[in-house]
Amino acid sequence: MAEDAALAFLTARGLTLLERNARFSVGELDLILLHGDTLVFAEVRQRKSEAFGGAAQSIDARKRRKCALAAQCWLKRNPRFADASCRFDAVLLTGTEDDWRIEWIQGAFVFEDVF
Repeated sequence: MAEDAALAFLTARGLTLLERNARFSVGELDLILLHGDTLVFAEVRQRKSEAFGGAAQSIDARKRRKCALAAQCWLKRNPRFADASCRFDAVLLTGTEDDWRIEWIQGAFVFEDVF
């Protein structure tokens, strides 16, 4: 449900979905979208509250590395995007399905942060 809400939020802001839940042996990509000419790999995280660090804190170094490795796999599988500008975004949902608070962090991390 959180992923559906994140996707609706992003498409309402002009992003176009390319793929959802792309799985590779090294990790999974929640949402892959186009934002203009920029390829966006969006990590969706949901927490009921900010207790214990909230949704942003759950995207740790290990998770960022998995996302980056999965993005490399996706780009190899989709060579037409090989020269595209890429960005890793985080879509953070706090609360419950009836009352999400959504925060969109564009450029939450970059490849260079991971390797």
